[in-house]
Amino acid sequence: MLEASFEKNDSKARLLILTFSFVIFAAVVLLGQFKLHVSLGFNVHIFAKLNALINGLVAILLVAALIAVKNQKYETHKTLMLFSLALSIIFLVSYVTHRLLSGEAVFGDANHDGILSADEKAAVGSMRLVYFIILITHVFLAAIILPFILFTAYRALIAEFPMHKKLARYTWPLWFYVAVTGPVVYYFISPYYR
Repeated sequence: MLEASFEKNDSKARLLILTFSFVIFAAVVLLGQFKLHVSLGFNVHIFAKLNALINGLVAILLVAALIAVKNQKYETHKTLMLFSLALSIIFLVSYVTHRLLSGEAVFGDANHDGILSADEKAAVGSMRLVYFIILITHVFLAAIILPFILFTAYRALIAEFPMHKKLARYTWPLWFYVAVTGPVVYYFISPYYR
């Protein structure tokens, strides 16, 4: 097993993790309500592609980290998980940037007028329901997963490995689901970007 990277201080960690998680959640929700009308000279949906790529990379890293820990390669596991956290921070910045610059797309809006006509709705049919089920579960879990990820990481970084393992049994599959469904959501919505 690895040595502790931080000294244990549960009350301080709880305060920092919950505060950070709340601030990130509030920033994403509040900034998602605005659209900046600026021309950057390039297609702002490059950020959405970047988001899908980052989510895909995080999913791959999570699998690699799981394999590493199962093979008792703890240092490799730690490195892969910290890299996943770093990529997730880059994702958050890119996600907020995309939302601020592009606004919201409407699934099925083939003519990109921001309104879903009856013909457009009929054209996508039941795929609209599939998209919304994936989107709703993705967004809900993405909104709540951050403190779980941070608490799980904290337990590892203070070398409380039994508690880390117990938390990771729930955190890992939820984080993996969010990472995998991110590119799926992008695949569904990207044809409807304006």
